[in-house]
Amino acid sequence: MENLLNKEAVKRVEKELKKFDSNLQIVVLESSARTAEDAAKSLNTEIGSIVKSLLLRTQNSFLLCLIAGDKRCSLNKVKKIINQKDVSMANADQVKDITGFTIGGVSPVGHLKHIKVYIDKSFSRFKNIFAAAGHPNCIFKINLENLKKITSGEIMDISE
Repeated sequence: MENLLNKEAVKRVEKELKKFDSNLQIVVLESSARTAEDAAKSLNTEIGSIVKSLLLRTQNSFLLCLIAGDKRCSLNKVKKIINQKDVSMANADQVKDITGFTIGGVSPVGHLKHIKVYIDKSFSRFKNIFAAAGHPNCIFKINLENLKKITSGEIMDISE
């Protein structure tokens, strides 16, 4: 499992984390954290403290929504915020092309292309939250304020 830290996608995340705060660590899990449920079980934490990184396609760009594991992304709320009618989930190829990650390991940081980030305000319930680090078995722990800073994200009401 340790060689996961040598994967290009994981190294990209690690570089961003270390640039932001040298204390942030990528943790390699024995079991998969591909879904929020899997991650919560692996970490023995509440499902809501797991970050789901969802790439949305808008009329002319992409947007990353970071949603609590026990919530769903509200496309209607996102449409109102960005004032666009056509917003949908990106497909697997688009996710790989824009973020450089495969679904299940999409990190909030270390993307191939610049993406606007919205962060679910419901994360404020937790002292620490856990996000994917470029592979389904790799995560990192961070608090909401630092997640906002490292992603240059905006905390919004985007879940239901």
